[in-house]
Amino acid sequence: MTWFVVHTQPNTERRAVVNLRRQGFETYLPRFRKRRRHARRVDTVLAPLFPGYLFVRFDPERTRWRSINGTFSVRYLVCFGDRPAPLDDDFVAALMAREDEHGAIELNTQRLSRGDAVRIVDGAFADHIASFEEMGDRERVFLLLELLGRTVRVQVPLIYLAEAV
Repeated sequence: MTWFVVHTQPNTERRAVVNLRRQGFETYLPRFRKRRRHARRVDTVLAPLFPGYLFVRFDPERTRWRSINGTFSVRYLVCFGDRPAPLDDDFVAALMAREDEHGAIELNTQRLSRGDAVRIVDGAFADHIASFEEMGDRERVFLLLELLGRTVRVQVPLIYLAEAV
């Protein structure tokens, strides 16, 4: 059995998973925790790690896989020519291994805690020392920065940070 990639209709990954499972296919939809703001509230939801894509596992020699392309919420099975494009099993296994008990993949590889001192190395605030407040969305962080005698909350890309020396 091999893993393959399915391209889905926009925002219908979960519906595609349900429909493919009804047909007997094994599926995997990697997800991560995403902070969402709506109506002055901030909440956390599980969002697809690869929007518009999911993984399906089957044996292409024994399975009638062409039915995948006709599945509701599926655009197409990714193929090379007329054969499904196989995915490395180790890649999917590595994703599954990074999931927590709720099925979410932790994206933040840099462990920062509230109050940690960091140095901004690029952008408008380069060479300033700030205090880490929290992770934002899309690899951005919120920092507390001292500017003109006041503490200001700023948001910068995670890659702009380095350890404060």
